[in-house]
Amino acid sequence: MELSHEMVKPEIHSLDVSSLSKRYGLVLAFLVMAGIFMLPTPADLTTAGHRMLGILVFAVIIWITETVTYPVSATIIATLMILCLGLSPNPQDPTTLMGTSGALKTAFAGISASGTVLVGAALFLAAAMMHTGLDKRIALFVLSKVGAKTNRILAGMIFVGFVLAFFVPSTTARVGCIVPIVLGIIAAFKMERNSRFAALLMIATVHAASIWNIGIKTAAAQNMVALGFIDKQLGATITWGEWFIAAAPYAAIMSVILYFLCWKILPPEMTEVAGGDATVKEARKELGPMKTSEKKLMLISIGLLFLWVTEKIIHPLDTTTSTVIAITLMFMPGIGIMTWKEAQSHISWGTLVLFGIGISMGSALLSTKAAAWLAHQLSMGFGLAGMSVFMVFAILAMFLIVVHIGFASATAVASSMIPIMIAVLQGLDNPLLNIVGITMVLQFVVSFGFILPVNSPQGILAFATDTFTAKDCIKVGLPITIIGYLLLLLFAQTYWRVLGIF
Repeated sequence: MELSHEMVKPEIHSLDVSSLSKRYGLVLAFLVMAGIFMLPTPADLTTAGHRMLGILVFAVIIWITETVTYPVSATIIATLMILCLGLSPNPQDPTTLMGTSGALKTAFAGISASGTVLVGAALFLAAAMMHTGLDKRIALFVLSKVGAKTNRILAGMIFVGFVLAFFVPSTTARVGCIVPIVLGIIAAFKMERNSRFAALLMIATVHAASIWNIGIKTAAAQNMVALGFIDKQLGATITWGEWFIAAAPYAAIMSVILYFLCWKILPPEMTEVAGGDATVKEARKELGPMKTSEKKLMLISIGLLFLWVTEKIIHPLDTTTSTVIAITLMFMPGIGIMTWKEAQSHISWGTLVLFGIGISMGSALLSTKAAAWLAHQLSMGFGLAGMSVFMVFAILAMFLIVVHIGFASATAVASSMIPIMIAVLQGLDNPLLNIVGITMVLQFVVSFGFILPVNSPQGILAFATDTFTAKDCIKVGLPITIIGYLLLLLFAQTYWRVLGIF
């Protein structure tokens, strides 16, 4: 049966399943959490850990049902952590309560994490791109070089996703920049919005953005979640260059696969678009000459990219520090790329709140031993003990892919699942296990939001244009997910083994 728009857009019908889950999701979450609280605390789990499991399940339910917005969900989760942990025995001294002041620090610890600071700085960088129009200029420049043949336009859109991933560290911002360009191309070429050509370009744009979330460390907020846990729990850092060396070849191959898969499944109605070159040329003409603010931002962005690439090679600055320096320069008198007032209208503050509280929740799951307890149950359930490193990775990666289907936010998936993945790997007690490397590769899987439009914010944004159906998305998303998973396994046995990850 074909999935219609109404079946995946929760706001359309008040009586559909999605609307019912939105209406009653919060009540269900509280009831399930209360039920978990009333269960006897396992002997090998602290009371605080028991309550954190209840909060985790609560968070997963409200994130899956989207019964409240993500920023609101973050404030509810923080409040629950303050109350539930504050009234729990202190794991270090069970004779005393943790207290709400101590729980308050735990609930908001993620706000000051380096990963949260990096995401905040990245949001300002993305805002500068949108404010100056530099992101659009870069995209149109690339498209001006590809010509009017539809296969070259498709390749150009995928390449635009690759280029912008270096300069716009926000997936939604990148896709938000490209979507109007795609719609403009469709309109200028006198194509219908429901044409295969329109669906081809829009779906390729969304998936290319997700693929390069994997390839580039700073391309997506969810990567910072995993890196935050790796830093705090494993005491390790992964530089921009180390991530790129491990992930970029995988993303490059996936981009080529995406091109051929989209072309095969959604072949356009024609092989060449009349007037295509002129359309892009006109769009570039409308932008006018490059403004001074764009030139300044381009210089800062290139300098920042240089600092990212050479981290720990020719200088000691970490990714967060160099990004904060770049943002500071943007606001300095005499440079003035944008004012604070101009920036804040482009900033998704809710994303920052969700990110910080998500890190806090994950850290609390680890510190209260809730993640370790849950990981033990997961390990026993899958029989991971005694398995090879490769098989453990294969099972955990498949587990994350399946779990992701229920989420509309990769940040939410990373916040709730990566701490558990770390605990599972630590629980295996295998001296040959590279926990840092495998956690990084498992984070790649968190960007696998390919199957449904509602599996990512950028997918929802593109779906709202009515250029493709949920069936179109599944037709491309399911095979790209399967191929992507198999390619992960191939890399685990070859390239990543050479790098020492496996």
